[in-house]
Amino acid sequence: MNYFKLKTQHSKFKIEFFVMDDIDRKILNLIQREFPICEEPFRAIGVQLSLGEGEVLERIRRLKADGIIRRIGAIFDLGKLGFASTLCAARVPEDGIRNFVSVVNSYRGVTHNYRRNHDYNIWFTFIAEGPEALEQALGEIRAKTGVSDIISMPAKRTFKINAVFEL
Repeated sequence: MNYFKLKTQHSKFKIEFFVMDDIDRKILNLIQREFPICEEPFRAIGVQLSLGEGEVLERIRRLKADGIIRRIGAIFDLGKLGFASTLCAARVPEDGIRNFVSVVNSYRGVTHNYRRNHDYNIWFTFIAEGPEALEQALGEIRAKTGVSDIISMPAKRTFKINAVFEL
Protein backbone atom coordinates (compact mmCIF):
# COMPACT_ATOMS: atom_id res chain seq x y z
CA MET A 1 0.00 0.00 0.00
CA ASN A 2 1.38 3.40 -0.93
CA TYR A 3 0.42 6.48 0.96
CA PHE A 4 1.39 10.12 0.92
CA LYS A 5 1.15 13.14 3.12
CA LEU A 6 1.03 16.76 2.13
CA LYS A 7 3.28 19.22 3.94
CA THR A 8 3.55 22.94 3.63
CA GLN A 9 7.01 24.38 3.71
CA HIS A 10 7.62 28.13 3.37
CA SER A 11 4.25 28.53 1.64
CA LYS A 12 5.12 25.83 -0.93
CA PHE A 13 3.59 22.40 -1.02
CA LYS A 14 5.81 19.39 -0.56
CA ILE A 15 4.42 15.92 -1.20
CA GLU A 16 6.20 12.98 0.42
CA PHE A 17 5.57 9.42 -0.69
CA PHE A 18 6.10 6.44 1.56
CA VAL A 19 5.67 2.75 0.99
CA MET A 20 3.76 0.72 3.54
CA ASP A 21 3.37 -3.01 2.98
CA ASP A 22 0.91 -5.56 4.40
CA ILE A 23 3.19 -6.26 7.37
CA ASP A 24 3.25 -2.56 8.32
CA ARG A 25 -0.55 -2.51 8.15
CA LYS A 26 -0.82 -5.61 10.32
CA ILE A 27 1.54 -4.09 12.90
CA LEU A 28 -0.47 -0.85 12.97
CA ASN A 29 -3.76 -2.74 13.37
CA LEU A 30 -2.32 -4.84 16.21
CA ILE A 31 -0.85 -1.93 18.17
CA GLN A 32 -4.12 -0.01 17.90
CA ARG A 33 -6.40 -2.80 19.10
CA GLU A 34 -4.52 -5.58 20.80
CA PHE A 35 -1.28 -4.16 22.17
CA PRO A 36 0.19 -6.95 24.31
CA ILE A 37 0.44 -6.20 28.02
CA CYS A 38 3.58 -8.15 28.83
CA GLU A 39 7.30 -7.67 29.47
CA GLU A 40 8.24 -7.92 25.78
CA PRO A 41 5.26 -6.60 23.78
CA PHE A 42 7.16 -6.15 20.51
CA ARG A 43 8.41 -9.72 20.69
CA ALA A 44 4.80 -10.86 21.23
CA ILE A 45 3.70 -8.86 18.17
CA GLY A 46 6.51 -10.50 16.22
CA VAL A 47 5.35 -13.96 17.27
CA GLN A 48 1.81 -13.18 16.05
CA LEU A 49 3.18 -12.04 12.69
CA SER A 50 6.06 -14.56 12.38
CA LEU A 51 8.63 -11.76 12.67
CA GLY A 52 11.55 -11.15 14.98
CA GLU A 53 11.30 -8.51 17.68
CA GLY A 54 14.03 -6.49 15.94
CA GLU A 55 12.09 -6.29 12.68
CA VAL A 56 8.92 -5.20 14.49
CA LEU A 57 10.85 -2.45 16.30
CA GLU A 58 12.61 -1.37 13.11
CA ARG A 59 9.30 -1.04 11.26
CA ILE A 60 7.69 0.88 14.13
CA ARG A 61 10.68 3.25 14.29
CA ARG A 62 10.41 3.88 10.53
CA LEU A 63 6.65 4.50 10.75
CA LYS A 64 7.25 6.89 13.62
CA ALA A 65 10.05 8.71 11.76
CA ASP A 66 7.74 9.01 8.73
CA GLY A 67 5.06 10.58 10.91
CA ILE A 68 2.59 7.72 10.50
CA ILE A 69 2.81 6.83 14.20
CA ARG A 70 2.77 9.84 16.49
CA ARG A 71 2.88 8.03 19.81
CA ILE A 72 2.29 4.68 21.40
CA GLY A 73 0.70 4.87 24.82
CA ALA A 74 -2.17 3.78 26.98
CA ILE A 75 -5.50 5.57 27.23
CA PHE A 76 -7.04 5.47 30.69
CA ASP A 77 -10.51 6.31 31.94
CA LEU A 78 -9.37 9.20 34.14
CA GLY A 79 -12.66 9.45 36.03
CA LYS A 80 -12.37 5.85 37.21
CA LEU A 81 -8.87 6.64 38.46
CA GLY A 82 -10.16 9.61 40.48
CA PHE A 83 -8.88 12.34 38.16
CA ALA A 84 -10.87 15.29 36.84
CA SER A 85 -10.43 16.98 33.49
CA THR A 86 -11.77 20.07 31.81
CA LEU A 87 -11.56 22.16 28.68
CA CYS A 88 -10.86 25.80 29.53
CA ALA A 89 -11.37 28.96 27.52
CA ALA A 90 -9.65 32.16 28.62
CA ARG A 91 -10.04 35.76 27.56
CA VAL A 92 -6.43 36.97 27.55
CA PRO A 93 -5.30 40.48 26.53
CA GLU A 94 -2.98 40.37 23.50
CA ASP A 95 -0.04 41.77 25.47
CA GLY A 96 -0.45 39.08 28.14
CA ILE A 97 -0.70 35.98 25.94
CA ARG A 98 2.96 34.98 26.18
CA ASN A 99 2.96 35.14 29.98
CA PHE A 100 -0.42 33.42 30.28
CA VAL A 101 0.62 30.53 28.05
CA SER A 102 3.90 30.17 29.91
CA VAL A 103 2.10 29.93 33.26
CA VAL A 104 -0.54 27.49 31.95
CA ASN A 105 2.10 25.28 30.32
CA SER A 106 4.05 25.10 33.60
CA TYR A 107 1.31 22.83 35.01
CA ARG A 108 1.92 19.13 34.56
CA GLY A 109 -1.75 18.42 33.88
CA VAL A 110 -2.05 20.65 30.81
CA THR A 111 -2.31 18.39 27.77
CA HIS A 112 -3.22 20.87 25.02
CA ASN A 113 -2.98 24.64 24.75
CA TYR A 114 -3.91 26.60 21.66
CA ARG A 115 -4.87 30.03 20.43
CA ARG A 116 -8.22 30.73 18.77
CA ASN A 117 -9.52 33.67 16.80
CA HIS A 118 -12.27 34.48 19.29
CA ASP A 119 -12.91 36.68 22.35
CA TYR A 120 -11.87 33.64 24.38
CA ASN A 121 -8.56 33.41 22.59
CA ILE A 122 -6.61 30.81 24.60
CA TRP A 123 -8.01 27.31 25.10
CA PHE A 124 -6.42 24.48 27.05
CA THR A 125 -7.24 21.09 28.47
CA PHE A 126 -6.29 20.29 32.04
CA ILE A 127 -6.22 17.07 34.07
CA ALA A 128 -5.78 17.06 37.85
CA GLU A 129 -6.04 14.64 40.77
CA GLY A 130 -9.68 15.42 41.43
CA PRO A 131 -12.08 18.35 41.03
CA GLU A 132 -10.68 20.22 44.05
CA ALA A 133 -7.11 20.06 42.71
CA LEU A 134 -8.37 21.25 39.33
CA GLU A 135 -10.16 24.26 40.80
CA GLN A 136 -7.13 25.09 42.97
CA ALA A 137 -4.82 25.05 39.95
CA LEU A 138 -7.19 27.25 37.92
CA GLY A 139 -7.32 29.67 40.87
CA GLU A 140 -3.51 29.75 40.91
CA ILE A 141 -3.43 30.45 37.17
CA ARG A 142 -5.88 33.33 37.62
CA ALA A 143 -3.76 34.77 40.46
CA LYS A 144 -0.41 34.37 38.69
CA THR A 145 -1.58 35.84 35.38
CA GLY A 146 -4.19 38.37 36.42
CA VAL A 147 -6.58 36.74 33.93
CA SER A 148 -9.81 36.12 35.79
CA ASP A 149 -12.03 35.30 32.81
CA ILE A 150 -11.33 31.57 32.48
CA ILE A 151 -14.29 29.32 31.76
CA SER A 152 -13.97 25.68 32.86
CA MET A 153 -16.07 23.23 30.82
CA PRO A 154 -15.76 19.71 32.23
CA ALA A 155 -17.21 16.93 30.08
CA LYS A 156 -20.67 15.79 31.13
CA ARG A 157 -20.76 12.77 28.83
CA THR A 158 -18.15 10.83 26.85
CA PHE A 159 -18.96 10.13 23.22
CA LYS A 160 -15.60 8.82 22.00
CA ILE A 161 -13.22 6.71 23.99
CA ASN A 162 -10.70 5.96 21.26
CA ALA A 163 -10.07 6.18 17.56
CA VAL A 164 -8.98 3.12 15.60
CA PHE A 165 -8.12 3.25 11.93
CA GLU A 166 -8.47 -0.06 10.08
CA LEU A 167 -5.58 -0.31 7.65
